[in-house]
Amino acid sequence: MEGLASFRAVPSFTSRPRSSILGTALNPRRGNSLSLPSSSSSNVRAQQTESKDDEPEPVKIELKIKEWENSMYHNEVAASQGIRIRRRPPTGPPLHYVGPFEFRLQNEGNTPRNILEEIIWHKDTQVAQLKERQPLYSLKKALDNAPPVRDFVGALRAANSRTGLPGLIAEVKKASPSRGVLRENFDPVEIAQAYEKGGAACLSVLADEKFFQGSYDNMMAIRDAGVKCPLLCKEFIIEAWQIYYARSKGADAILLIAAVLPDLDIKYMTKICKMLGMATLVEVHDEREMDRVLGIEEVEFIGINNRNLETFEVDISNTKKLLEGKRGEEIRKRDIIVVGESGLFTPDDIAYVQEAGVKAVLVGESIVKQSDPEKGVAGLFGKDISLKSV
Repeated sequence: MEGLASFRAVPSFTSRPRSSILGTALNPRRGNSLSLPSSSSSNVRAQQTESKDDEPEPVKIELKIKEWENSMYHNEVAASQGIRIRRRPPTGPPLHYVGPFEFRLQNEGNTPRNILEEIIWHKDTQVAQLKERQPLYSLKKALDNAPPVRDFVGALRAANSRTGLPGLIAEVKKASPSRGVLRENFDPVEIAQAYEKGGAACLSVLADEKFFQGSYDNMMAIRDAGVKCPLLCKEFIIEAWQIYYARSKGADAILLIAAVLPDLDIKYMTKICKMLGMATLVEVHDEREMDRVLGIEEVEFIGINNRNLETFEVDISNTKKLLEGKRGEEIRKRDIIVVGESGLFTPDDIAYVQEAGVKAVLVGESIVKQSDPEKGVAGLFGKDISLKSV
């Protein structure tokens, strides 16, 4: 067993929690039920309109096997497009049996290779649990009570036209994996109101709880408080279900990360957003991702992240590099709005990415850490960009 890092032996009759990241599998010798990794959630069952409690056990097992096979195929497709982030740990059938014991091999393939992969694996498990509680058919009904969609891209264009500077997407963000807690006295509504007064065109609201200490409750509270800025749900989207969920909570736009999603997913999710009236910010961080995204006709809104999503190192020259030559020409021809993201702290930084070709910027850390976020917006741009300055 070369490459074996560790193994875990458990009696075959021992029950194990469904949330175990390594999961369990069908025991062909004893015929006990299959329980695949919780990250291989039962998408099919979660989206059915009928309860599956009465399904025969073989049918349930077959569904779960198909789920696991599909997840492995997804990783293969993603890898063929240069995506190094795996959707879920490549763990599943079979288990190995030695006498009355069964054990799983655990090796480096089942350990997240970087922080983004760790986030995605956690998100996959979390979404599976949420879908069990609120299937898609139920979620679609909830959209009837969602607030009207606001024009996210239109707000950025208007701000750019009004100020001659990139439209600001100000981020309501308490913490990040790389920087820790950014603001101890964190009041999302107060911060959002300050951003709006300072001249932000739109807001980005972190929804991830575990790694960014965000929540959908924050987004709903901001909207309910009367903030007029359109809202981007800043979340790690891996399934269409999450788009409907974000819309039901008041989101006007969502983020899709090319480092995580294959082309077909981006196309499919972008179409869903258009159907719902939402904007789709597709984020890239290198040349290959930019080329992939530009090859998708439906894409009209691109973010360039200057942070390497695997190492978290930041280099704002990345924006300029990705907007040079034929890529920049195509973006201008298609009138794609480009957003500069990460590493923007000063008026010089804003001027640099604007000269490179961006018409909007997404900024969190440099203004959320200010004692007065409204003044922080003016400091970022080197001038007052609020409506009262007109």
